Amino acid sequence: MNQSSTRIADLKHHVGAVVTVRAWVTHLRSKGKVAFVVARDGTGILQAVLVKSEVPEASWNAFAELTQEASVALTGEVRADGRAPGGFEMGVQTLEVIGTSPNDYPIQPKEHGIDFLLDNRAFWLRSQRQVAIMRVRHELEQAVHDFFYARDFTRCDTPILTAAIGERAGLFSTDYFDEGTAYLAQTGQLYGEALAAAMGRIYTFGPTFRAEKSKTRRHLTEFWMIEPEMAWYDQDDNMDLQEDFVRYLVERVLERRPEELKVLERDTSKLDCVSQPFVRLDYSDAVKLAQGKGSSIVWGDDLGAPDEALIVDEYQRPVFVVNYPKEAKAFYMKENPLDTRTVRCADLLAPEGRGEIIGGSQREDDYDKILARLTHEGLPVEAYGWYLDLRKYGTFTHSGFGLGLERTVAWICGVEHIREVIAFPRMMGRISP
Repeated sequence: MNQSSTRIADLKHHVGAVVTVRAWVTHLRSKGKVAFVVARDGTGILQAVLVKSEVPEASWNAFAELTQEASVALTGEVRADGRAPGGFEMGVQTLEVIGTSPNDYPIQPKEHGIDFLLDNRAFWLRSQRQVAIMRVRHELEQAVHDFFYARDFTRCDTPILTAAIGERAGLFSTDYFDEGTAYLAQTGQLYGEALAAAMGRIYTFGPTFRAEKSKTRRHLTEFWMIEPEMAWYDQDDNMDLQEDFVRYLVERVLERRPEELKVLERDTSKLDCVSQPFVRLDYSDAVKLAQGKGSSIVWGDDLGAPDEALIVDEYQRPVFVVNYPKEAKAFYMKENPLDTRTVRCADLLAPEGRGEIIGGSQREDDYDKILARLTHEGLPVEAYGWYLDLRKYGTFTHSGFGLGLERTVAWICGVEHIREVIAFPRMMGRISP
């Protein structure tokens, strides 16, 4: 076990050499005196060939005892072979079993129901499809940091436990010592505004929590969100940044994760739409468009998922819906000076019926107006004293947005349900594993 091992992804650099690969068995077959082990190590898939006359008796006997998901150390010569999974094959010299696996491994090569797969999520994650999704997610997370680092944004971390909520409802609450009720954060935005006043342009990236009782393919109770906040940006600047950001994320995955997208059988031509300018559609026009396609929505309602799908279907590319009614949106959004019934905000709707992936707005910078909104919403003004002070001591134009990571991953991967794009999903009725 002291011998160094080689990752399957790196075998292309070791053709003709003898190496050791440590991996888990996925498939086994034998033809008399020749046996085949297909194994994975998280970086790729390897076919290893054992010839009875060329391996020690102990290795041949060890093969006979192998089962699905046993962990093994395979030592042998690497050969290029276009017919083999991954394009390389190993001529095995020795096989060592590291960890046995009983014959009752839960996930077998047959159809399983989704509840069964979620109950066995720790094993489901080992499948080729799930690995591909997690690698795309990883690529997007790294791309987020690269995008903002290149633009001189400062990464900041904001509290998960808070007394100042950002949205109207859907709160997880807990007793916080002698301080009263605390809430799991639905957003880091309010703190992000304070940080933007200190550093100009910042972003946060962390878990957020929503307790709405939603059972749709687009909702989780715990998810990850990227929230930039920019001093001196108005809403047009804000949307320009969002468009650049989303285009960068999609192009990054297309460039660096083509193999994963191939595993997912993603039609990547449907992602080419991000190369076009994104549509900017006034809420009132969006309502008329949806009504013209049979929706019963009326002005003043928030757009539902069916409305969003009708709107995006008209353009087949990302659509900003701008200037929503004030009563449909959060208290911190800036009143629209051209129509005081509305606020300067935008939701970015992704194609293919994916719905909203970004919510953003210019923030209200008028002390009296935001105080009035807090009072109107019935929120505890005393909990927002520090937030109001941002408007009291040197108020400033500023804007920001939040991009939901899971919805973005699902769209880019072409995955229908959001539960597959986070390692261990938290939904109504599911807190395990």
